Amino acid sequence: MAQFDYNKKLSRLMSPEVMAALGNVREHRGRQSLYIATKPDILESLCDVAKIQSTGASNRIENISTSNTRLRELMEQKAEPRNRDEREIAGYRYVLDMIHENHDDIPVTPGVILQFHRDLYRYLDASFAGKWKDADNAIAERLPNGELVTRFTPTPAASTPAAIQEICDAYASEIRKGVYDPLLVSLVFVFDFVSIHPFNDGNGRMSRLMTLLLLYRNGYTVGKYVSIEAEIEKTKETYYEALAASSIGWSEGESDYTPFVTYMLGVIGACYATLDERFSLLSSSRSNEDEVRKYFDSLATSASKREIMDANPTMSQRTVERILQKLQAEGLIEKVGAARATRYRKTQ
Repeated sequence: MAQFDYNKKLSRLMSPEVMAALGNVREHRGRQSLYIATKPDILESLCDVAKIQSTGASNRIENISTSNTRLRELMEQKAEPRNRDEREIAGYRYVLDMIHENHDDIPVTPGVILQFHRDLYRYLDASFAGKWKDADNAIAERLPNGELVTRFTPTPAASTPAAIQEICDAYASEIRKGVYDPLLVSLVFVFDFVSIHPFNDGNGRMSRLMTLLLLYRNGYTVGKYVSIEAEIEKTKETYYEALAASSIGWSEGESDYTPFVTYMLGVIGACYATLDERFSLLSSSRSNEDEVRKYFDSLATSASKREIMDANPTMSQRTVERILQKLQAEGLIEKVGAARATRYRKTQ
């Protein structure tokens, strides 16, 4: 159990850097309670957008993707998956829906983790689904010269079931004792989970699903309204750097969790800040048109109508269409492509 001594690990996280980042998240979380009480309808619309963004981003991180149109159709269950990528995306959607709707009733146990993994591959005929890895694996990195080198060696396959049981027990013990903030306990668990790398495939996506489950169970529910996975995707290089930095000495129980925990606190804090910004816009005198103008001012390339709506989730489709027509008439933006390929960009 020495490798998973959570009291030891958590005591090492009591640094000014971690405490400042945790304090920022706590401050934002307090404001979210006000939003839930005063604007539940707006939160519901944000939730729908966040689920689509989370599913798309978490899968793209693992090079699993489809078009934006197909992604939305799969999320709304208006289409059947056409290929392996879409079947994996549909499975992620299924588990994400389960977490969103039932997180308070889902315990953190090896059985639940296996069930999530089985459901992640529910649309694929995968013999490894819902089973711990049956062979040792390694986390590799391809160097600029094309050489593939092992960056990290996870827990051996034979030791994986016991290791997962140990981190579930350690997590439950620390939550029960209540000495450390549940958010810190959750992030330590997530890092251990991804370091064990318990499955033949799907470890990255499972780690992000487990992150949401633990955050929601402990009252940090911003990921329901602003996609945590999308924020990770935007900072993917830093994400992998943090994982690598915290993995040094992990097998001996001597790694420093600070890089990973600080990074994740930053991601969660950024999501809370985005939620604050969206609600402040609702209470400001700035018009919808001003917001779309501002969006195009910061847009580096082009965007589809759906992407514009997702970036401004409090506006109706009719409102966005009206503003786009007006901005085109003014010559501020132009339309490129046609039909489903239509996109908009700011004129030079």
